[in-house]
Amino acid sequence: MNKFEVSKEINLSKIATKEVDVKAEKKLKKIRKKLSKLQDTMYAEGKYAVLICLQGMDTSGKDSLIREVFKDVNARGVEVHSFKVPTELELKHNYLWRHYIALPAKGKIGIFNRTHYENVLVTRVHPEYVFAENIPTVKSLDDLNKDFYDSRMQEINNFEKQIADNGTIILKFFLNLSKEEQKNRLLRRLRLKEKNWKFSPADLKERKLWDKYQYCYQELLNKTSNENAPWFVVPADDKPTARLIVAQTILDTLKKYNFREPELPQKYKVEVENYKKQLESE
Repeated sequence: MNKFEVSKEINLSKIATKEVDVKAEKKLKKIRKKLSKLQDTMYAEGKYAVLICLQGMDTSGKDSLIREVFKDVNARGVEVHSFKVPTELELKHNYLWRHYIALPAKGKIGIFNRTHYENVLVTRVHPEYVFAENIPTVKSLDDLNKDFYDSRMQEINNFEKQIADNGTIILKFFLNLSKEEQKNRLLRRLRLKEKNWKFSPADLKERKLWDKYQYCYQELLNKTSNENAPWFVVPADDKPTARLIVAQTILDTLKKYNFREPELPQKYKVEVENYKKQLESE
């Protein structure tokens, strides 16, 4: 059992946010090469897709993790989707629609940078956002109660089971950042001119809601981690180690599937020597 996996009810406040492996970067380089080979074989086999879900507070390191973990994988084999505020078109559909159409095809790795869980996270901290979905049964904030979000989490569980049953391997990572480390990273964005563009005053407003976010994260981690789509709580205060943990978890999981490249059909196999002679005689 992976020690970071949510396999029983957790108390997020009691889970460490920092773990340091001094050889993390060196180890990651080796894992990246193995992930690249696995993805090539997975693509050739064509039976499975992989969905990596990343969630975390602002500055938790999602973007740089994606860059460093997947930089050796064939660019055509990785698709990254960052979900922002829903568009007008997306709001005319069920809240899961935009996530469903972004799912990776078999043979590919799809990465959701912020995910369908925003629908039981940001909208729970800011319930007024749900009104934009124009749901017939939601007439006031009173309708956006615990039952509403419990129902959504069960819908998400069903969504993930459906895609898992059809060949999508799902791994979900919560980058568990401490409030103090977030403060340091926000200050760095303000102090370094080349990092200023990353800062937004909205980050400070959301930071004031830290405890609400932590409560909502704890709820969704406990209610949506399962065999089909496990959650892993990754200590995120040290970026190199966080990247290593995510990469190692993905590698260990994919190795279990024993991907195999397909063999040539027998009718082609028997003609291999003839094909070689045709090319060599040109």
